[in-house]
Amino acid sequence: MKKLNTSIASSLFQHSALGLLLAALPLSSAWAMSKAENADARSRIESSYKTDRAACNAMAHNAKDICIEEAKAKEKVALAEQEFAFSGTLADQRKVGVAKAESAYAVAKERCDDKSGNDKDVCVKEAKAIETKALADLTLAKKVGEAVTEAKDDKRDANYKVATEKCDAMAGTAKDNCVAQAKLKYGKS
Repeated sequence: MKKLNTSIASSLFQHSALGLLLAALPLSSAWAMSKAENADARSRIESSYKTDRAACNAMAHNAKDICIEEAKAKEKVALAEQEFAFSGTLADQRKVGVAKAESAYAVAKERCDDKSGNDKDVCVKEAKAIETKALADLTLAKKVGEAVTEAKDDKRDANYKVATEKCDAMAGTAKDNCVAQAKLKYGKS
């Protein structure tokens, strides 16, 4: 049980840390792909799911249930990652983290079915706690990203005000050029 829970925690922590890192990075338009490429990728994901799901039929009892849940989890995460790769939006990036957290929880919870009594209760609570922490990390990353953006805007506005104040000491064309350069430099129209 310790090994399983440590493995789940480690996996979710890595995904949460990755989410925090990715939230701080600017999105690139180079990630964009055509609709046809996206459709092909989605088709490959669905085909992979069917293959993984079919492999579960040879199993029995909870091992089969775990296998099915793992196949579903793999598909859910892959589809979320594909959607993010296609759109490149922050919302879809967050959906990847949510899919990973929820999928890891679903698989861990299914693994808990092999236990009984208090051991099972503890196993389920630990899995839920790990999911809750991962989702909280995603929320934190979103809020940090918003705060960083707001701080950059505030700094740019403050620098613009200073630059235009310096322009006030000038007159005529020199002042107009100074204000125009400040607007250009600080993204004001």
